[in-house]
Amino acid sequence: MELPALNIKAIVFVHWLLTIFARIFPGWLPDAYYLSNFSVLALGVWAVAQRDSVDAIFMFMVGLLVTIVLDILLLALFYAAAEEATEKTIQRDLFRFSGGMAILSLILKPMSCFFIYHMYLERGGECNISLGFLTVSRDRSAYQTIDHTDTPAEQDKLPSRY
Repeated sequence: MELPALNIKAIVFVHWLLTIFARIFPGWLPDAYYLSNFSVLALGVWAVAQRDSVDAIFMFMVGLLVTIVLDILLLALFYAAAEEATEKTIQRDLFRFSGGMAILSLILKPMSCFFIYHMYLERGGECNISLGFLTVSRDRSAYQTIDHTDTPAEQDKLPSRY
């Protein structure tokens, strides 16, 4: 199964738009949400500008992974209080739209990380993870071929008895 052709510009644009929509209702999310998301989007712009840079796309992917964790924490901490504060006001629907866009952004980030990871591999990045006894690597230089067989003359030769 082949991945659909998805441009990194589209990923950056969608997350930028969703972050702007999450900002429509001011004050319900702390500034850490906007600073982290806009900083990661700046890394995404760097990855777009440097088409061959492995570092740029890797930093963008790691930044998205960090903002996933941060978004979960911030939404869990601030959503309920903001919903309760706007329950009986005229801005209730605006808050729900803003919260929905923040949640949609959070839902789309793992999928974006998946596509960005494949773009990272296409740019020549390697997956090298070392956790002591557990290593994951794409380095195949240590592999031995299994089709190599000894010659029959060497196999049939018995050691001499003196």
